Amino acid sequence: MTRQARKATPVRSALRSTSPLRASVEDGLGAVKQADRACIDPSVRREFVDSLDADEALRPGHDRENRWDYLLGHEASGEIIGVEPHSAKQDEIATVIRKRAAACEQLRAHLREGVRVAKWLWVASGRVHFAATEKAKLQLDAKGIEFVGTKVLAKHLPRPPAPSGRRRPAP
Repeated sequence: MTRQARKATPVRSALRSTSPLRASVEDGLGAVKQADRACIDPSVRREFVDSLDADEALRPGHDRENRWDYLLGHEASGEIIGVEPHSAKQDEIATVIRKRAAACEQLRAHLREGVRVAKWLWVASGRVHFAATEKAKLQLDAKGIEFVGTKVLAKHLPRPPAPSGRRRPAP
């Protein structure tokens, strides 16, 4: 891939030219730890053109703070998706909510003006142990986090933009 093409990928394009995080962006799922790749369904892995291990990249200066794990660049939509493989237990809901809030604050100095993470996905890193799944979903929805179960699937990804002049069908 050429240097020019790399700049056009979602995560790279979202970062300010002065952000030290740019050096940590990798092609495809290169920044995602091998064990965490299992949380992304094989059928959608090729849809990600770049990735950032935000947990590691943001550790300096935030080593005692909550940090979100990954930012992934979705090629078809051009959007950034935050993915957090984390144990899915009732007592971890507040932790994941804090991680998202911390990531928004930590990324503020790195993202270009007007850029946002399109989706924040929590994927179970093991079995799901929610006592009240509906209550957990409501709590997470209120904070902009989607719990996706044990795999990130195509249905969890943003839709590509509709071709110009045509309306996108209602979901």
